[in-house]
Amino acid sequence: MKIFMSIISNIPLFKGLTINQIEKIEKIAVKKKFKKGNLIFLENDKADGFYIVVQGKVKIYKISMEGKEQILHIFGHGEPFGEVSVFTGNVFPANAQALEECSLIFFPRHAFIEFISRNIPVVLNMIGVLSMRLRQFTVQIENLSLKKIPSRLAGYLLLLAQEQQSNQNIIYLNISKKQLASLLGTIPETLSRIFSKMYDKKLIKVKGKNVKILDLEKLKKLSDYGRIE
Repeated sequence: MKIFMSIISNIPLFKGLTINQIEKIEKIAVKKKFKKGNLIFLENDKADGFYIVVQGKVKIYKISMEGKEQILHIFGHGEPFGEVSVFTGNVFPANAQALEECSLIFFPRHAFIEFISRNIPVVLNMIGVLSMRLRQFTVQIENLSLKKIPSRLAGYLLLLAQEQQSNQNIIYLNISKKQLASLLGTIPETLSRIFSKMYDKKLIKVKGKNVKILDLEKLKKLSDYGRIE
Protein backbone atom coordinates (compact mmCIF):
# COMPACT_ATOMS: atom_id res chain seq x y z
CA MET A 1 0.00 0.00 0.00
CA LYS A 2 2.80 2.43 0.92
CA ILE A 3 4.54 1.70 -2.40
CA PHE A 4 1.34 2.52 -4.32
CA MET A 5 0.91 5.78 -2.40
CA SER A 6 4.53 6.66 -3.15
CA ILE A 7 3.88 6.12 -6.88
CA ILE A 8 0.83 8.42 -6.80
CA SER A 9 2.62 11.14 -4.81
CA ASN A 10 5.43 11.26 -7.39
CA ILE A 11 3.08 11.79 -10.35
CA PRO A 12 3.29 15.45 -11.52
CA LEU A 13 -0.51 15.75 -11.69
CA PHE A 14 -0.69 15.29 -7.91
CA LYS A 15 2.23 17.54 -7.04
CA GLY A 16 1.72 19.50 -3.83
CA LEU A 17 -0.96 17.27 -2.30
CA THR A 18 -0.87 16.43 1.40
CA ILE A 19 -0.54 12.88 2.72
CA ASN A 20 -4.23 12.96 3.63
CA GLN A 21 -5.17 13.97 0.08
CA ILE A 22 -2.91 11.27 -1.38
CA GLU A 23 -4.63 8.69 0.84
CA LYS A 24 -8.04 9.81 -0.44
CA ILE A 25 -7.05 9.64 -4.09
CA GLU A 26 -5.42 6.25 -3.53
CA LYS A 27 -8.84 4.91 -2.51
CA ILE A 28 -10.39 5.70 -5.90
CA ALA A 29 -7.38 4.62 -8.00
CA VAL A 30 -7.61 1.32 -9.88
CA LYS A 31 -4.42 -0.51 -10.89
CA LYS A 32 -4.51 -2.02 -14.38
CA LYS A 33 -2.02 -3.97 -16.47
CA PHE A 34 -1.88 -4.35 -20.25
CA LYS A 35 0.34 -6.57 -22.36
CA LYS A 36 2.18 -5.24 -25.40
CA GLY A 37 -0.30 -4.65 -28.22
CA ASN A 38 -3.38 -4.65 -25.97
CA LEU A 39 -5.99 -2.00 -26.74
CA ILE A 40 -6.79 0.21 -23.77
CA PHE A 41 -9.72 1.97 -25.40
CA LEU A 42 -11.02 2.66 -28.89
CA GLU A 43 -12.17 5.87 -30.51
CA ASN A 44 -15.83 6.54 -29.61
CA ASP A 45 -15.74 4.23 -26.57
CA LYS A 46 -17.58 5.76 -23.62
CA ALA A 47 -15.12 7.90 -21.65
CA ASP A 48 -15.74 6.81 -18.09
CA GLY A 49 -12.40 7.94 -16.65
CA PHE A 50 -8.75 8.58 -17.43
CA TYR A 51 -5.38 6.84 -17.05
CA ILE A 52 -1.88 7.60 -15.83
CA VAL A 53 1.14 5.61 -17.00
CA VAL A 54 3.15 4.09 -14.15
CA GLN A 55 5.36 1.88 -16.30
CA GLY A 56 5.64 1.29 -20.05
CA LYS A 57 4.50 3.34 -23.04
CA VAL A 58 1.09 4.02 -24.57
CA LYS A 59 0.36 5.39 -28.03
CA ILE A 60 -2.63 7.52 -28.86
CA TYR A 61 -3.58 7.28 -32.52
CA LYS A 62 -6.30 7.63 -35.14
CA ILE A 63 -7.02 5.61 -38.26
CA SER A 64 -7.85 7.44 -41.50
CA MET A 65 -10.57 6.42 -43.93
CA GLU A 66 -7.83 4.79 -46.03
CA GLY A 67 -6.68 2.71 -43.05
CA LYS A 68 -3.51 4.74 -42.41
CA GLU A 69 -2.43 5.08 -38.79
CA GLN A 70 -1.46 8.52 -37.48
CA ILE A 71 0.15 8.55 -34.04
CA LEU A 72 -0.89 11.65 -32.12
CA HIS A 73 1.19 11.14 -29.02
CA ILE A 74 3.21 8.60 -27.05
CA PHE A 75 2.96 8.71 -23.28
CA GLY A 76 5.37 7.34 -20.69
CA HIS A 77 5.91 7.28 -16.93
CA GLY A 78 3.83 9.76 -14.94
CA GLU A 79 1.86 11.08 -17.90
CA PRO A 80 -1.96 11.14 -17.95
CA PHE A 81 -4.08 10.39 -21.01
CA GLY A 82 -7.81 10.46 -21.68
CA GLU A 83 -8.12 13.17 -19.03
CA VAL A 84 -10.38 15.38 -21.17
CA SER A 85 -13.08 12.79 -20.47
CA VAL A 86 -13.12 13.92 -16.83
CA PHE A 87 -14.71 17.18 -17.93
CA THR A 88 -16.71 16.13 -20.99
CA GLY A 89 -17.95 12.67 -20.03
CA ASN A 90 -18.54 11.88 -23.68
CA VAL A 91 -16.43 9.47 -25.78
CA PHE A 92 -12.71 9.03 -26.32
CA PRO A 93 -11.63 10.99 -29.44
CA ALA A 94 -8.87 8.52 -30.42
CA ASN A 95 -7.51 5.02 -29.79
CA ALA A 96 -5.04 4.00 -27.07
CA GLN A 97 -2.76 0.95 -27.26
CA ALA A 98 0.07 -0.42 -25.11
CA LEU A 99 3.38 -0.22 -26.98
CA GLU A 100 4.94 -2.49 -24.37
CA GLU A 101 3.84 -4.18 -21.18
CA CYS A 102 2.19 -1.41 -19.18
CA SER A 103 1.16 -0.69 -15.61
CA LEU A 104 -1.51 1.99 -15.47
CA ILE A 105 -3.63 3.71 -12.88
CA PHE A 106 -7.27 4.31 -13.83
CA PHE A 107 -9.38 7.00 -12.19
CA PRO A 108 -13.19 6.62 -12.64
CA ARG A 109 -14.71 9.90 -13.79
CA HIS A 110 -17.42 10.42 -11.17
CA ALA A 111 -15.21 9.53 -8.21
CA PHE A 112 -12.41 11.77 -9.50
CA ILE A 113 -14.74 14.74 -10.08
CA GLU A 114 -15.98 14.40 -6.51
CA PHE A 115 -12.38 14.38 -5.30
CA ILE A 116 -11.17 17.42 -7.29
CA SER A 117 -14.24 19.44 -6.30
CA ARG A 118 -12.73 19.52 -2.80
CA ASN A 119 -9.07 19.73 -3.84
CA ILE A 120 -8.27 22.84 -5.89
CA PRO A 121 -4.50 22.07 -6.29
CA VAL A 122 -5.36 19.07 -8.49
CA VAL A 123 -7.66 21.23 -10.63
CA LEU A 124 -4.85 23.75 -11.15
CA ASN A 125 -2.42 20.95 -12.01
CA MET A 126 -4.88 19.52 -14.53
CA ILE A 127 -5.32 22.93 -16.16
CA GLY A 128 -1.54 23.13 -16.48
CA VAL A 129 -1.34 19.65 -18.02
CA LEU A 130 -4.18 20.34 -20.47
CA SER A 131 -2.66 23.70 -21.47
CA MET A 132 0.69 22.04 -22.21
CA ARG A 133 -1.07 19.27 -24.13
CA LEU A 134 -2.94 21.84 -26.23
CA ARG A 135 0.33 23.59 -27.05
CA GLN A 136 1.91 20.26 -28.08
CA PHE A 137 -0.98 19.43 -30.40
CA THR A 138 -0.91 22.94 -31.88
CA VAL A 139 2.80 22.51 -32.70
CA GLN A 140 2.14 19.02 -34.10
CA ILE A 141 -0.66 20.27 -36.37
CA GLU A 142 1.58 23.11 -37.56
CA ASN A 143 4.41 20.66 -38.29
CA LEU A 144 2.20 18.19 -40.17
CA SER A 145 0.46 20.83 -42.26
CA LEU A 146 3.17 23.43 -42.88
CA LYS A 147 6.62 21.90 -42.42
CA LYS A 148 8.51 19.44 -44.60
CA ILE A 149 9.50 16.07 -43.17
CA PRO A 150 13.20 16.93 -42.58
CA SER A 151 12.07 19.95 -40.58
CA ARG A 152 9.66 17.79 -38.54
CA LEU A 153 12.40 15.27 -37.74
CA ALA A 154 14.87 17.98 -36.74
CA GLY A 155 12.28 19.58 -34.49
CA TYR A 156 11.49 16.24 -32.86
CA LEU A 157 15.18 15.56 -32.17
CA LEU A 158 15.59 19.02 -30.65
CA LEU A 159 12.53 18.42 -28.47
CA LEU A 160 13.97 15.12 -27.24
CA ALA A 161 17.30 16.79 -26.50
CA GLN A 162 15.48 19.38 -24.41
CA GLU A 163 13.37 16.80 -22.57
CA GLN A 164 16.28 14.43 -21.88
CA GLN A 165 18.67 17.28 -20.97
CA SER A 166 21.67 15.47 -22.41
CA ASN A 167 25.01 17.14 -21.64
CA GLN A 168 26.78 15.39 -24.53
CA ASN A 169 24.05 16.05 -27.11
CA ILE A 170 23.28 12.32 -27.18
CA ILE A 171 19.56 11.54 -27.22
CA TYR A 172 17.73 8.26 -26.97
CA LEU A 173 14.96 7.32 -29.40
CA ASN A 174 12.49 5.64 -27.08
CA ILE A 175 10.19 4.50 -29.90
CA SER A 176 10.78 2.48 -33.08
CA LYS A 177 11.49 4.21 -36.39
CA LYS A 178 8.17 2.92 -37.70
CA GLN A 179 6.36 4.62 -34.79
CA LEU A 180 8.44 7.76 -35.26
CA ALA A 181 7.52 7.85 -38.94
CA SER A 182 3.82 7.64 -38.05
CA LEU A 183 4.24 10.37 -35.44
CA LEU A 184 5.86 12.63 -38.06
CA GLY A 185 3.29 11.81 -40.73
CA THR A 186 5.54 9.88 -43.12
CA ILE A 187 6.68 6.33 -43.92
CA PRO A 188 9.74 4.44 -42.53
CA GLU A 189 11.54 4.41 -45.89
CA THR A 190 11.35 8.20 -46.23
CA LEU A 191 12.45 8.65 -42.62
CA SER A 192 15.49 6.39 -43.16
CA ARG A 193 16.54 8.44 -46.22
CA ILE A 194 16.34 11.67 -44.22
CA PHE A 195 18.37 10.16 -41.38
CA SER A 196 21.00 9.17 -43.97
CA LYS A 197 21.10 12.68 -45.48
CA MET A 198 21.45 14.24 -42.03
CA TYR A 199 24.32 11.86 -41.33
CA ASP A 200 26.02 12.66 -44.66
CA LYS A 201 25.81 16.37 -43.88
CA LYS A 202 27.35 15.69 -40.44
CA LEU A 203 24.30 16.95 -38.54
CA ILE A 204 23.85 13.75 -36.53
CA LYS A 205 25.37 10.34 -35.92
CA VAL A 206 23.09 7.35 -35.27
CA LYS A 207 24.09 4.23 -33.36
CA GLY A 208 21.20 1.91 -32.57
CA LYS A 209 18.62 3.98 -30.70
CA ASN A 210 21.14 6.66 -29.75
CA VAL A 211 21.42 9.83 -31.83
CA LYS A 212 24.33 12.20 -31.31
CA ILE A 213 23.79 15.78 -32.43
CA LEU A 214 26.98 16.88 -34.21
CA ASP A 215 25.89 20.36 -35.29
CA LEU A 216 23.20 21.88 -33.10
CA GLU A 217 22.97 25.18 -34.99
CA LYS A 218 22.46 23.51 -38.38
CA LEU A 219 19.85 21.21 -36.84
CA LYS A 220 17.98 24.27 -35.55
CA LYS A 221 18.12 25.85 -39.02
CA LEU A 222 16.79 22.63 -40.54
CA SER A 223 13.93 22.68 -38.03
CA ASP A 224 13.03 26.21 -39.11
CA TYR A 225 13.60 26.09 -42.87
CA GLY A 226 13.29 22.40 -43.83
CA ARG A 227 16.36 22.20 -46.10
CA ILE A 228 19.41 20.02 -45.50
CA GLU A 229 22.34 22.18 -46.64
